[in-house]
Amino acid sequence: MSEKNNQKKFDFATYWQRFGTISILLLLLVVLAIAKPSSVFSANSIPQILRQSAVNILLALGEFFAILLGYIDLSISAACGLTGMVAALLMRAGSPWVLACILGVLCGTLIGAVNGFLINRTGLHPFIITLGMQTIYFGLMLVISNSSSVYGFPAGFSGFMNATVAGILPVGAIIALVAACILWFFTTKTKAGRNLYALGGNREAAWYSGINVHRHQMLVYMISGTCAGLAGIVLTGRLNAAAPTAGTGYETYAIAATIIGGTSFFGGVGKIPGVVAGGLIIGIINYGMTVLMIDASMQKVVMGALIIIAVTLDHFVSKSSRK
Repeated sequence: MSEKNNQKKFDFATYWQRFGTISILLLLLVVLAIAKPSSVFSANSIPQILRQSAVNILLALGEFFAILLGYIDLSISAACGLTGMVAALLMRAGSPWVLACILGVLCGTLIGAVNGFLINRTGLHPFIITLGMQTIYFGLMLVISNSSSVYGFPAGFSGFMNATVAGILPVGAIIALVAACILWFFTTKTKAGRNLYALGGNREAAWYSGINVHRHQMLVYMISGTCAGLAGIVLTGRLNAAAPTAGTGYETYAIAATIIGGTSFFGGVGKIPGVVAGGLIIGIINYGMTVLMIDASMQKVVMGALIIIAVTLDHFVSKSSRK
């Protein structure tokens, strides 16, 4: 009798929090391997998956910080496209490609600062601010590009962005992993990073403990904008062009990757490694649907369903853990 009492019952909430993301990742690989083995276990598949996942990971890293506070950043997709366009126009104007990329990323940081400033000054929910700014940034991208794609970049930029290390690790994926490592250190080893979890968990209690809410909100959106800037450079390098509609719909992928990666949509819970895994999962889904020749429009259906399922599970897991 005592032996039975000592045996722990299976707790889905605990399992999901600890192993949910890795379980989804393994399940996807198994399904894809069964459906089309050559698409997973080939010399070209891993670099392609990582190349597709790099932009998703970078955008998810930025979205992670907004969601960690219980907020959202819908402008991240437009910021990605706009920063890539800025870098592309600078390169076409004759600017050294390294300088153009740095200025493009800084443009993303500025975009995030504008978002954070408006959120702090107006007191409106970030959903409203970032939704409106998304439209403005997409409009600016059309204006500065004269509604046409920009291409013809320096050979150094194209060669660098499409290079791979050891024939398997694309430069874009390395950029995403370096960004993830820096942000992991920030969230786990710095006071400001730990303050974000406190704010996401209980904003009022954090305020009473002396945490400057406005300053941390500004920081969060500047990080989000910087990640979008990096994603814009990686996306431009991958496509070898900057389109006036680049980044459209990518906020859906970023939100899905963040939630699937174990970040609570209600704030205060989440880890950078899980976000990276979530971005990889989105990349595998997109890659798998492409190699299985499933209509591209179905990807949006799948992403929408994934967000609903992930947030629903997060809701029930959070509810269960509070009991």
